[in-house]
Amino acid sequence: MKISVPRETHPGESRAPLTPDSLGKLVKLGAQVEIEAGLGLAAGFSDEAYLKAGAIITADRKELISGGDIVLRLRKPPVEEIAWLKQGAIHASLLDPFNEKELVQKFAEHGVSAISMEFIPRTTRAQKMDVLSSQANLGGYVAVIQAASHVNKIFPMMTTAAGTILPAKIFIIGAGVAGLQAIATAKRLGAKVTAYDTRPVVEEQVKSLGAQFLKIDLGETGQTKEGYAKALTEEQIQKQREAMKKTCGDSDIVITTAQVFGRRAPILVTNEMLDAMKPGSAVIDMAVESGGNVEGVVYDQVTERKGVKIVGVANLPARVPLHASQVYAANLVALVEEFWDKKEKTFVLKLDDEIIKGCLITHGGKIVNEKLLPKPN
Repeated sequence: MKISVPRETHPGESRAPLTPDSLGKLVKLGAQVEIEAGLGLAAGFSDEAYLKAGAIITADRKELISGGDIVLRLRKPPVEEIAWLKQGAIHASLLDPFNEKELVQKFAEHGVSAISMEFIPRTTRAQKMDVLSSQANLGGYVAVIQAASHVNKIFPMMTTAAGTILPAKIFIIGAGVAGLQAIATAKRLGAKVTAYDTRPVVEEQVKSLGAQFLKIDLGETGQTKEGYAKALTEEQIQKQREAMKKTCGDSDIVITTAQVFGRRAPILVTNEMLDAMKPGSAVIDMAVESGGNVEGVVYDQVTERKGVKIVGVANLPARVPLHASQVYAANLVALVEEFWDKKEKTFVLKLDDEIIKGCLITHGGKIVNEKLLPKPN
């Protein structure tokens, strides 16, 4: 079975879908793995390293994609490249299927079995394939490093001959995977951290990392079966904003991480909150790629409002591409290994398996994922 891996072409994307080590694992399974020349250069992996791991390397992108029984990528493909895939091929990558209806339809029309890595179920068995968590974890780390480079002070308390420097105060909104890593990183750097999440269940996790948990009584909240925070009512949002304004004003750095799966990110930091912050402070919006949590944030830019920097840098995991590629590749390989028939040396698409049911979006010329099908009246 041939696995094809094209180079990522999205502007600014430095991650690779496979590393030499992960490719070697696929070769050991009995797969023929062909990659596009330069696949991992931006992440720090040479073509020679891939060759040594057992890869076949080509410069012909179209032939590479059209020849693959399985095509592995990181980002969604350009629409025009879907026609290059052979009928019955399996394509696995991040696809943003809720917002890419044309892309999904094209996959179906061309008879491709498309797997959306965002749709991997959040179950114990599928944890090793959870791309969103692995990338969010690194994103949380990078968000704090970004904050350190944009704020006007150091993080740790420091005793000097000229007196004591007090630690920076950081307010982290959202305590999912990204938020918890941001808390841990900020604490390692010596900052005083306060965190908030609409899910009371995460308070214990926040405190275990040494941060304070901001309590706001919003009434009934909770999380979805996938572990995401549920959307709040307008009344709850207003109450939340009023309570957060004071903490934002007391903080040197605010990091927002809140996203609602399949929908636009909620606005959490308003202009009124930004006005309460001190000049020289900074806000890092980790949700900028899904619309942003901060009012007035500009995609992939750093702007300033009354002396407060608003950092909307996109694709934070790509700032640490070597490790981001390693964990993404490990997620992909785990998926392939889970459904690999060692005797036949082929990937078996088990349509009745809960993992495949969750992440397969097109198959046999149709859209098959229930999340994307029209809701019955």
